[in-house]
Amino acid sequence: MKMKSLYYKFAFITINIMIFSGLFSFIVSNTYYQVKLKQHNDAKITRFAMDMADFASKHPLISLPDYFNHIGAIGYQILLVNKDGKKQYFGSNFRDKSLPVGAVNEVIDGKVYHGIRDFPHKTFVTGFFANELKNTVGVPLQYQNEKYALFIRPDIELMFNEMHILSGWLVVLAILFSILLVLISTKYLVHPIRKLNTATKEISEGNYSIKLDITRKDELGQLAISFTNMAKKLAKVDALRKELISNISHDIQSPLTNIKGYLNLLENNRVNEEENQQYIQVVHSEVNRLSNMTKQLLLLSSIESKKDLMEVNQVNIVEQLRTVIHQYQWRMFDKGIMVSYSLPEMVVLKGDSSLLYSVWENLLTNAIKYNRESGKIEIELTDADNQINVIFKDTGIGIGKDELERIFDRFYRADISRERSIEGTGLGLSIVKSIVDLHHGRINIESEKGEGTVITVILPKN
Repeated sequence: MKMKSLYYKFAFITINIMIFSGLFSFIVSNTYYQVKLKQHNDAKITRFAMDMADFASKHPLISLPDYFNHIGAIGYQILLVNKDGKKQYFGSNFRDKSLPVGAVNEVIDGKVYHGIRDFPHKTFVTGFFANELKNTVGVPLQYQNEKYALFIRPDIELMFNEMHILSGWLVVLAILFSILLVLISTKYLVHPIRKLNTATKEISEGNYSIKLDITRKDELGQLAISFTNMAKKLAKVDALRKELISNISHDIQSPLTNIKGYLNLLENNRVNEEENQQYIQVVHSEVNRLSNMTKQLLLLSSIESKKDLMEVNQVNIVEQLRTVIHQYQWRMFDKGIMVSYSLPEMVVLKGDSSLLYSVWENLLTNAIKYNRESGKIEIELTDADNQINVIFKDTGIGIGKDELERIFDRFYRADISRERSIEGTGLGLSIVKSIVDLHHGRINIESEKGEGTVITVILPKN
């Protein structure tokens, strides 16, 4: 089976780590046994054997076989050899009764035989449990004026038989139980990732109504929350995209239909000169409407692509505001709107001059367009240490609270019932928001239906 699934990969890697860790631990423990623990065991058994020999020497009246039988019964294997080579075994039998040549005579002559310390290097288990006579400690013993060689080692099988069987079962069960836990925990870890993968496929197919029932508190839970939020935002973006396409299609189709209809009327030779001029004016008006719409779309597109190409210079905001007020004064005069402004002598900040001018132009034209006859427009600029505040206040139709959330969406016009009676494209505030964001500023809108609107643009000086 190919290890393509994350579940199998994770389980495979974890089990291999367990095996590697076990082997590594065994090698380390074996090295420790060979380097240090084996010498320590040899020294400990040597002291015990010397104490036995010393006790036997100091108590010549005791029965030596009875004494060693007693020692063998409590867990030791013993060989007693006299100078004539007579051997007596006590305790359990040795599997291998061979000794190095001359070892017996050397011990009888007073040397100590360190068979445990000098036992050939094997694995920890086989070395420790090797039931061989050469894996013993040999010490000299003098009893009733006769010299002996005493070889002794712990009876590991007697002392640890049940324990090492139990330990073996514990190791096997621990390994099997660990593998089982790895498989279960891996499934627990991978299951939410599978859900996320399925949800990703759903989103790629355009289904954004994803609900993930992942309630974990770890990183995967946070990922699921972020994924759900992303799906909601994508659903909103998709809805806005569809609405944008619909609005663009409608806003383009409407003037094109009008142009086509009036051109058909102009082709009719029965219209008089006065009607002819009226139709031409309507056609010009619709062409201008299309032209303004395309210009604003191009401006919005250029703003989004101009983030790294801004022409940053020192811009006199006061001069720009005065210019835009003067430019649209005739429109305010036609509608009977009074404009008042409170501007300092000069306020300069760094920014793109043409883009900032578009901000003031859009805000002023909106204030005129949506104002009532004989209304008012107030413009104020305040200069703080690190920022400037430009405020546009009008007495227009206002915006409802529910509509304020979408006021910066492209082609969105708050007054739905009058959106076709009031000329506009619904792109102005989108342009303003994009330019203000580009200059690391922010824009606040306060408005109530029928009470007018207050728009505040806050721009940092640096």
